[in-house]
Amino acid sequence: MRIGFFDSGVGGITVLHEAIKQLPREDFLYYADIDHVPYGTKSKEEVLKLVLDAVDFMAAEGIKVLVVACNTATSIAINELRQRYDFPILGMEPAVKPAVENNGSKRILVMATPLTLREEKYQNLVTRLDQDHLVDGKAFPELVEYAENFYFDKDEILKYLNRKLGTHNLTEYGTVVLGCTHFPYFKRILQELFPADTHIIDGSTGTVNYLKKILTERKLFAEDGHGEVAFYSSGRKELPESRYARYLLLLDQNQ
Repeated sequence: MRIGFFDSGVGGITVLHEAIKQLPREDFLYYADIDHVPYGTKSKEEVLKLVLDAVDFMAAEGIKVLVVACNTATSIAINELRQRYDFPILGMEPAVKPAVENNGSKRILVMATPLTLREEKYQNLVTRLDQDHLVDGKAFPELVEYAENFYFDKDEILKYLNRKLGTHNLTEYGTVVLGCTHFPYFKRILQELFPADTHIIDGSTGTVNYLKKILTERKLFAEDGHGEVAFYSSGRKELPESRYARYLLLLDQNQ
């Protein structure tokens, strides 16, 4: 059986890409709910229904583990998903914990969607970990739209980021947390914007490491997989050479 990856759009491909590298013998099912992207600007109730409908479809197709490769969907739906299904379900959350543990005394910027930053799950995470009040959260919903439209013009995106961060002193930040799975597509551009010694981190590697741990503990590793990925757009099967393959290639080029 396959490992399922779910996201509102193409952001979760950044996590899938890491999984393909680390688990080359597995096969994957990637579901992008592109008819309803973005999630980060929707209501909590709407997102919950969309996620449950999508995962019902994925479960019917057959998956052995689900990775909710979307910070917003995780914050809204992860508890209900775990009550609803028997297979292991992994979620994503902004990498605040490693940022706080490794940052020192400089400030931390968490870039995320508006809904992720508003949710109690994120607020509790920061309250628990940010004892020195160093974490700033800021929403960048337009980056989701840029990624979904395969728009990576460096000059235009730098203009947008400079507008959004115009009141911030970027030298104060030791770590930038990419709290949306769409944002790693812009890592190289962000590295140009922030000082060279700023750490820019996301949750992909940690999530895939935990996925490997689950596969080991549950004895779920594939014996005959080939690293194949079946892509679905809101329930519609896509060809292997569909637009999603462009995102995997882009991530290969950005290594």
